[in-house]
Amino acid sequence: MRHQPSYRPIMLNRLEMMRIFCATAEASSFKEAAIRLGVSPQAVTRAVKELEAILAEPLFYRNTRQMRITEFGEQLALRARDTIADVDELFLRSGKQLASEMSGIVRITAPIVIGKRFLVPLLGKISREHPQITIDLRLSDTHSDVVEQQIDIGVRVGFLRDSSFVARALSKVSFLIVGTPELVARSGRPRTLQELHDHPTIALVDKSSGKTWPWFFADGQQLTPKMASFITDDSSVELDLALDSIGFAQIGAPLVIPYIKSGHLVTVLDEHIAPSWDLYVYRPQRGPVPDRIRLVYDEIAKALGDKKLFPIQP
Repeated sequence: MRHQPSYRPIMLNRLEMMRIFCATAEASSFKEAAIRLGVSPQAVTRAVKELEAILAEPLFYRNTRQMRITEFGEQLALRARDTIADVDELFLRSGKQLASEMSGIVRITAPIVIGKRFLVPLLGKISREHPQITIDLRLSDTHSDVVEQQIDIGVRVGFLRDSSFVARALSKVSFLIVGTPELVARSGRPRTLQELHDHPTIALVDKSSGKTWPWFFADGQQLTPKMASFITDDSSVELDLALDSIGFAQIGAPLVIPYIKSGHLVTVLDEHIAPSWDLYVYRPQRGPVPDRIRLVYDEIAKALGDKKLFPIQP
């Protein structure tokens, strides 16, 4: 006993009917067309009949022994083949299309110091290995307008304002009060939060508000030191100033841990360290992701999630 082949169901929308018709126009019979398409002969017959009813024209002369396409059918098939090919091209992932997905601009936003110290070397490596990708890196300690700047990938410490982002939490970032041994020898070591007011400090300005960022501590405490020796709106300058013994500063642990280990910086007031903040890499846009964006996104996530490359504990 021969088993009947299983056929996939056909949704007879107009594009599918036209696709069946074109295959039938190239075949010697409805049966042959059905075999080529992997459908039942009944599906081919139904599609042709429905198309003839829509067009109000016969497409084939047929009897029990043979089938011949009409002149109207020939002209229709000639026009329809190019249209169907164009539609199919939209969904084909050819080598050429894959290559195009790996070329183009990837726009990234990140905090200034994280961008300079950690992302620039990584993105430089990606740029060398994939010269067809153009990296557009925008560094800011304030939240970027991802729509206006057409951002593809973002890195942010703290809370994400938009819950629609596709985000991945990579690690926890603590903020430490640091200064150089030379600074401690010159001005002394603050023992309480209030004593910070009596020591030279470095203040970081929030560009969006023009106000100085407060320092955060355990139990929800905040404090803005009064003896700022230097005020800047650039967090990379803040770190350089701390290394130059200008004053104490509150800086993210991954940025200062290498200098703590080397002895260039020391921490103070460790018992008042605030709870850690999340470090995120995110994509503002949901939906299909071009290969170039996925590659850069995954490489950033891998690097910033690696505790050797991005240390979070002294």
